[in-house]
Amino acid sequence: MSDILDQLDDILAQRRQADPSTSYVAQLHHKGLNKILEKVGEEATETILAAKDVALPGGRQALIGETADLWFHSLVMLSHLGVSHGEVLDELARRMGISGLEEKASRVQE
Repeated sequence: MSDILDQLDDILAQRRQADPSTSYVAQLHHKGLNKILEKVGEEATETILAAKDVALPGGRQALIGETADLWFHSLVMLSHLGVSHGEVLDELARRMGISGLEEKASRVQE
């Protein structure tokens, strides 16, 4: 899986510098963080709605497609903010073997 993320990272880096009139990723970066965050929120909502309809004909594939859109736009967001997907994978690896309840309790309370 990391190979796909590495490939996507390379593509996103290339397209970030592309002409916004020819690249969707360049358009998002050109429009700025708020537009990227709007897309992440939109895709999150669409993923939730697809999950609710997963039992319907075509629902499973719709969920897979919407989740892919959510992940893609999340990667664009991370790229825009200078955070690598590797840092997220490292955090997931750190949490392996830790109870979700313990991990949540260990976070700094605001």
